[in-house]
Amino acid sequence: MSSEEPMAGSAESQARLAALSSAITVLQSAKPPFVPEGAEGMTIRVDYPPGDPGLPPHRHSGPAFGYVLEGEMLFELEGEPERVVRAGETFWEPGGDVIHYQDGNNRTDAWSRFVVTMFCAPGQPMLTLVDDEELAQRQHLRAPRPGA
Repeated sequence: MSSEEPMAGSAESQARLAALSSAITVLQSAKPPFVPEGAEGMTIRVDYPPGDPGLPPHRHSGPAFGYVLEGEMLFELEGEPERVVRAGETFWEPGGDVIHYQDGNNRTDAWSRFVVTMFCAPGQPMLTLVDDEELAQRQHLRAPRPGA
């Protein structure tokens, strides 16, 4: 909903829409890559117990947008430094060829829970694991990591 779009409808509807607008907080705004016609969207919740390393390196066939509900996630995409995403914060990734290295629970004393909405390119899986050979070939694209 853009503030530049005209509001249509009755005066009561416009007043209700204006009230709703004051209740909305934008958490994340991103311009994802092209999403092809026929793409499938999926929203999932991920629950990792304390210390869980999460998925091994993988990629998504389309963009993914997430929100951490509880705890902390260690998040790392190819070309970006690893970072901690805490409860109430968002993350996104473009999908496609970009490797998602980490999404594990950053805490050893609490659960990590997050919601992700992903878009899947037609005829492709939502998630594909990356093998060791490809990881070695693309090592130069990974951002330096603390202590590595």
